[in-house]
Amino acid sequence: VSVLLTEQLKRVKEVLATWKKVDDTVSKLCSTSSAAVSAPIGTACSTNFNITAGLVGFLSGNFSGKTWRDEYLGVNATVKKDGGAELTDNGVKFQGASAEWPVGRQGENQLYHFANYSFTLVATVSIQGELKKGTIPVMGVRLDSEKEKLMELSYNSENNEWNLLPGGEDAEEPSSTLATERSQHVVILIRNDTQGSAYVDGKRVGNAPFQ
Repeated sequence: VSVLLTEQLKRVKEVLATWKKVDDTVSKLCSTSSAAVSAPIGTACSTNFNITAGLVGFLSGNFSGKTWRDEYLGVNATVKKDGGAELTDNGVKFQGASAEWPVGRQGENQLYHFANYSFTLVATVSIQGELKKGTIPVMGVRLDSEKEKLMELSYNSENNEWNLLPGGEDAEEPSSTLATERSQHVVILIRNDTQGSAYVDGKRVGNAPFQ
């Protein structure tokens, strides 16, 4: 039995071309980042780390309505509030809203099953305007079956500190301070099985041991 797969082959070639294009874009991010020099060894933007190796998702400027589309044609993110986000020249600006990237909700077709055990999440974050007093959530991770977050990176505008929660008995005190002259920050969240950690501009904020 012979089956013509012309259209499927065409689609495969289109997807591979898209992946290569995105790889080229992502590979240039660290070279223009101020965090590349001080990034910890083995993490994104360090000199011995290939940022596109194993990369499976990239959210950038493909945004409309409430949908933030994955450049790698995988799982899209969704803004949780109407009118709470808008497209800018260098990404998406949030105001009173958040986005959820549901990488663990594909039913039987789990594209990112490995994220249950290990992953690295990298984002370029810019905090602008007059900040409200107190703690501002920036990025967090949770399992679908749990209401509580596994870990959450937040910024405290009162003491200009980044904080990683939950702390845990072995967690270090927050140490990274927001540089007032810097408009963008490279944020890295890492999960290695039973422990999470966070870095901002190459400096470790702390650890978050999981139960």
